[in-house]
Formats: sequence, structure tokens, C-alpha cells
Amino acid sequence: MTTLLSSVPSSVSVLAPWQQGDVFVGATLLDDPADDHAGKGRILQLDAALRPKGELRLAETTHLVGGLKFDPQGVLWAFDSQGFVVLNIHPDGRVQRRTEFGARAWSHVHFAADGTLLLAEHVVGGAIKPEIQARMKTSIPFMPGSERFGDGHVFRFTPDGRLLQEYATETHGGMGGFLGVTMSSLAPDQRTLVYCSETGPRLMRYDLADDRQLPDLQSFAPPFPPGPPPMFFAMDYAPDGALWVLRGAALHLVDAAGQSLRQLPLEGFGWALIDCMQDGAHALVSNFFTGEVAKIALADGSKVASYATGAPKAAAGLVEYTGT
Repeated sequence: MTTLLSSVPSSVSVLAPWQQGDVFVGATLLDDPADDHAGKGRILQLDAALRPKGELRLAETTHLVGGLKFDPQGVLWAFDSQGFVVLNIHPDGRVQRRTEFGARAWSHVHFAADGTLLLAEHVVGGAIKPEIQARMKTSIPFMPGSERFGDGHVFRFTPDGRLLQEYATETHGGMGGFLGVTMSSLAPDQRTLVYCSETGPRLMRYDLADDRQLPDLQSFAPPFPPGPPPMFFAMDYAPDGALWVLRGAALHLVDAAGQSLRQLPLEGFGWALIDCMQDGAHALVSNFFTGEVAKIALADGSKVASYATGAPKAAAGLVEYTGT
């Protein structure tokens, strides 16, 4: 069953009519001094030039809102992995909570060509590396009835929430040791999932058709060269089938053999989300540390538009609306 969130006040549901090229950003208002991931859920709407158009406040989330993705019907999906919350946001302003996918820490979704859904699990295991735990200002909840954050797996569902298959995707854990499938992209062949555990040094692959782990597309092992260690954050396939991969400070064009054919440097570090735009010439990227959203030309890496969300460490979702 689905639950309508009638408690969302209409006074803060001020999204403008959606137009192709609009950009939606998960930019939670972090307002809890005891928990740097907690706050009032918020989704910003920008136009194609990254100028503000609207803002939606969410009543049923407690922590970072991310994983923004439009389904084929033009409904916007959003997630709060720490609250086990899955939301559908409709063009008419209705907000719907989807409870039929269970209480797991979902990070994002893919809509397969056969009509099924692939949901990815944000966290794995039941422990955090002590040196990271000492610096963390948030807590990761266990799945109800367990002593585990999650399994770091990918699950295939029917649209109404019936589980079809669980894929035992390997994870790295990232710097904290607890991160699962934090970001992924479904290849044009519809059978290969390219993914990472953010801040980890592996760009992993899974064959969904044969249900087996594939060799990493890219991976790095110490000793690392001087500078920040190699980390993967996000990836996306462009309309032409090219795979673009964010490595924190640069955007890489990666071929099927795992070679970086091109590298586009970005200003500073912390670029953690990417959405290749429908025009095939640009990509949207966002910086987790600063909250900046930028539109990048894939030809030369130039920044053609930028928007400061004013929400550092809160930009956890980014997607272009391409219509239904």
C-alpha cells in the first residue's frame, strides 16, 4: 500500500510547473547541531540555466534527502536512507510515501526497460571503522529486527513492490567501512550495473543477467601517488553511451576496457553527484562540501552555469527533468 503524505503543508509546496530541462536538487536544511545529517527535507527546483524556480519541503524525512530520479511516468523518486523512507513526488504536488519496498536503507533506483525497478542499498555491515566513528556526527540505524545496517545489495522489484531477485553485489565500504552501493548507473545493455561505494578506490561491475560479479572496471591499490587517494563518487551514462565517472576533483571519460580516455578537472574537491543531460553536451555535477550545483560542458570541462544552494554537506540528490 502507498501512503499519501497529507501532512505536507501546501504553503511550502511551491514547485513551479515542471518543464523539460528543469533541474531538481536534494538540499536538506541541516539544523541539528548533534547530527550533521539531520534536518528538514528540501528539494530545490531550478531551470535549465540553474536559476531558482521552486522549493518543496518534505514532512516525512529526518535526514539527508537524496537519490533523486524520474521514472518513465515523470514521477520524481527521493530517498532518506537513514529513515528508510522512499518518496514519490508527482507533478501536481502530491507527495506519496512508498512503504511496500521494506525497511532498508535504499540510496537510489533504476527503472529497467522491462518495467522492473532496481533499488540499491546504501549501507553494509554493522560496524564503522573506529577512526571514522570518532569523527562522525550522525548515527547509522540498524535494519528493524537486526544488528546490521544493511547488506549492500541490489534488489529487483515489480513496480508494486514484489521482490523478484536479490543481487549479492560486492562492496568496498568506503573510508568508513560501512558504505554499500551508494551510486550506480545501468549500462545501455540493461544487464551491467556499474557502481561504487563512495570514497572507495573501486569502480565495480555486476552482471545482472547472469547474476555474477564482474572484474572491476577500474581499481587502485596502495601505495597511492602524492595527493588525495583515488576515490570514486558517482557515474552516469550519457545519451551516446559514454560513461562519465566522478572522482572528487575531476570527471573522467571511461571506456569499456576501464581506461580513462579524457579527464576534465573541476574546481576544488568534493564533487560527488553527476547527471548527464539529455542534450548530450552537458553534465550536471554537485559538490557535497560546498553545496554548489554546476552545469559542465563535456567538450572541454568549462562551467557554463552554477548555483549555490546554500546547503553545504547537504546536496545529496541531483537530476534533470526530461519529460515523460
